Amino acid sequence: MAAVSHPVFARFYERLSVAMDRAGTAEHRRNLVAGLSGRVIEIGAGNGRMFPHYPPGVTEVVAVEPERRLRAAAVRAATTAPVPVRVVDALAEALPAGEGEFDAAVVALVLCTVPDQAGALAEIGRVLRPGGQLRFFEHVAAEEPGGLRRLQRVLDATLWPKLFAGCHTGRDTTAAITTAGFVIEELHRFRFPTASNSPSSPCVVGRAIKPAPTSGQ
Repeated sequence: MAAVSHPVFARFYERLSVAMDRAGTAEHRRNLVAGLSGRVIEIGAGNGRMFPHYPPGVTEVVAVEPERRLRAAAVRAATTAPVPVRVVDALAEALPAGEGEFDAAVVALVLCTVPDQAGALAEIGRVLRPGGQLRFFEHVAAEEPGGLRRLQRVLDATLWPKLFAGCHTGRDTTAAITTAGFVIEELHRFRFPTASNSPSSPCVVGRAIKPAPTSGQ
């Protein structure tokens, strides 16, 4: 068992996630998983806010959530999901699946928080079949050098991860995805909320592919 517990943050996030969805995150979630089919693994499912948006072509979602309170909320949310959802207790860096089991992986506001981002992406690559998709929605480092990027670095080195259960505002997640061997085929950068200059406002939504091995590999 993962035995991760952030009770104060979990209570805060349960309320925050609802407010964020009303403010526009729900649309990003819906677009993120549009067109998926087959078996999907969702890493860091939180309280299950993604579940209502999975399309009917998805045959099963394995939803990984290590935090106790959020996992319990996800179990409740799974009962009304439009597709079969199985919630499991595990870490992103040690996914409970064999090699190539899934057609797609979904991460939403998760890769900012995992202690070992490279390890988590390596695990995602391991459990995806060749040609499988990684769909991602993350807040990331500000694209342009300047005051916001400096502020992100200062916050990440001090208070932000302690207040928000390990979250980092300034990770270059798209570079990490590429370094992990994925090929990014779609990428959209934006601010959420729109026109905000908060440390967590620079976001990306995208789709990456796990390449099929070339002949001889």
